[in-house]
Amino acid sequence: MTWTRGPLALLAVCVLLTGAAGCGSGQEPERGSGASPTPVGTLLEDRDPEGRPYRQVAQRDAPDVGIEVQPDGAGDWDVRLAVRKFRFSGASAADEAVAGRGLAHLYVDGRLVARLRTTEYRLAAHLVPRGTHHVTARLYADDGTAWAVDGRPVESTADITASQPGPGAKPSASAPGEARTHATDARSRIGGRGSPDRAGKAS
Repeated sequence: MTWTRGPLALLAVCVLLTGAAGCGSGQEPERGSGASPTPVGTLLEDRDPEGRPYRQVAQRDAPDVGIEVQPDGAGDWDVRLAVRKFRFSGASAADEAVAGRGLAHLYVDGRLVARLRTTEYRLAAHLVPRGTHHVTARLYADDGTAWAVDGRPVESTADITASQPGPGAKPSASAPGEARTHATDARSRIGGRGSPDRAGKAS
């Protein structure tokens, strides 16, 4: 019996001196593997029209996006994005938020038409019927959260006008390249539900 009393007494002394957390060998794995990486930004309660939360970052660290939409010769529209402090992730990217990485969602009048992993896209004519429309590009992290600054999503909107098809009639883009970033226009923050990739994959 005496061979068991020594370790028990030693354990009791350990608990008294340092507390239970300081004893035992199980503490090392917890320190080595239990710590998670520092999260990027701050998740807000505000969400996009599809219910994805905003991930707010400081202005100095925030990505930025501009959009230009021009008619092509076939009745479709060429969409070009200009990004700063941002890199598009590949389709196999991990489902996690990485600073300055992710993809862009493209909306027409608040309806999601494509998820882009490149700066160029061809918007099909049937998605832009006759009239004036708002084409918006919004940046997202790979975990599905929307990048945001000052509580507003990082996005840019271009206004385009599609005219009635006919001889010599061509669609026109109003003020291409005049990007409104970080939702400076309340109109660009109004969206609706839609099917992703409805216009096909990014070119």
